[in-house]
Amino acid sequence: MNPLRWSFRAQFLLGFLICVALLGYAIYLQLHDGLEPCPLCIFQRIAFAALGVMFLLGALHGPRGRGGRKAYGLLAFVAAAAGIGVAGRHVWVQVMPRDAMSSCGPPLSFLSETMGPFEVLRTVLTGTGDCGNVDWRFLGLSMPMWSLVWFVLLAAWALYAGFRARGPRKLF
Repeated sequence: MNPLRWSFRAQFLLGFLICVALLGYAIYLQLHDGLEPCPLCIFQRIAFAALGVMFLLGALHGPRGRGGRKAYGLLAFVAAAAGIGVAGRHVWVQVMPRDAMSSCGPPLSFLSETMGPFEVLRTVLTGTGDCGNVDWRFLGLSMPMWSLVWFVLLAAWALYAGFRARGPRKLF
């Protein structure tokens, strides 16, 4: 069965399941292998969760009209684009030389207690030190690099599912 020919609901459900699997694996690595997430990793998890929610809402609603499908496709794309931005920044931090970068700063919990939400966002996106550590690799790519790959693939999947022309439904 070709997933490119599946219904909108099935395609969005697949997107949701992929997001759940990726988040589940990240939590497994944190709890089982002791990989503590840096602030940028946490923001990537939030973006995957938001993207998963968009995919789930689209799958549950399953709009019949083109406008509804396009709206869900665009909403999921926006969530994926936010993740692409954060993951792209994280990859950039990791590939920069350690000497050129400053410390990532205090943990996210301390920042959220002492600063407003916009200051926390600015501090996390400009901080780099601990965020530059590469503690995990698969096929030569670090976790933020894989996150970036998955965000790009899921963004394309959301646009494809939302904007694909669908023929009339067949009864059999």
